[in-house]
Amino acid sequence: MQTLQEKLRRIHVMSNFRESMIMTGQLEYEKHFWNAMRGDNAAYDKLDMGRMANIGTYLLPTATSKKCMAELEKESIFRQIATTIHAYGTDYKLMGTDTKDVATWVPEGGEIPMYDSMEDFTKYNVGFYKAVAFVKLDEDFIDDAAFDMENYLVKRFAKNLGRIEDWAFVNGTGVQMPTGILADKGGGETGVSTANVTFDDIHSLYFSVKSEYRKNGCWLMNDDTALYLRSLKDEHGNYLWRGDADSLLGKPVHICNDMPSIGKGAKAVAFGDFSYYHVISRKPLSARAITEVFTVYDQIGYLAVEYLDGKLIRPEAIKVMKVTA
Repeated sequence: MQTLQEKLRRIHVMSNFRESMIMTGQLEYEKHFWNAMRGDNAAYDKLDMGRMANIGTYLLPTATSKKCMAELEKESIFRQIATTIHAYGTDYKLMGTDTKDVATWVPEGGEIPMYDSMEDFTKYNVGFYKAVAFVKLDEDFIDDAAFDMENYLVKRFAKNLGRIEDWAFVNGTGVQMPTGILADKGGGETGVSTANVTFDDIHSLYFSVKSEYRKNGCWLMNDDTALYLRSLKDEHGNYLWRGDADSLLGKPVHICNDMPSIGKGAKAVAFGDFSYYHVISRKPLSARAITEVFTVYDQIGYLAVEYLDGKLIRPEAIKVMKVTA
């Protein structure tokens, strides 16, 4: 249970945060922000409400933030298939249900089966993990009034953040980073173990996932694994993976080269309902220009920062194939 002091502190933090978000939606804030990005250090004095005190970056203007998140969803596979939650408070608990809901026929006047549903929930602590992206620009571009700096930085930030996000959502250990789906603790369950990957193993992995998770299931593997599976043939020389490359056993295939290739100890294929993986945004994107270090090169650097976590709240929803030899 939270103490009164903790509750008041959380209310204070959220109140300040809401004020900051209102400020970043104003045209005046947007103007000063982009002046600062073009190297006008005096413009930072007008951005105090958007300053992230612990790292010295500034919240993106609301319109820019929306554009960046839209680009990030294009770049990150997990942003497309997982569930995204915004949890901007100082402390946050993620609740995951452990049992099925109850639905049954009850005779008129009969007893309705009810129980304390709170016992069916697992409480997950949510981390505050920092991801950063850094890009540089020549001053020739910055001084060009026709150059669309916002579009350029949005795409570069999204591309770089999307890359490191997906890596963590697959391989993250939960230590100073999110917990990935392949983590031994907190990751997906092993559905199949095999020494020599066959197409039968793919069928076994598919059916190792409960039907309720197969319904909206999809596959995750890298290019090498997909090529290997596409090359498998029966005794008559017919390919076992038939149809389009983006569908396997009627379910979408997502290529993620952060997944390991087939090899000893590798969890090379994952299948299941990835909506049970939660991407938890802890703070909105922020950025700042870095001028001092790169002045001699006639460049300006740009640092973008986001805080987030990622957790699989129901491990049985995603099963993996583990290669043993």
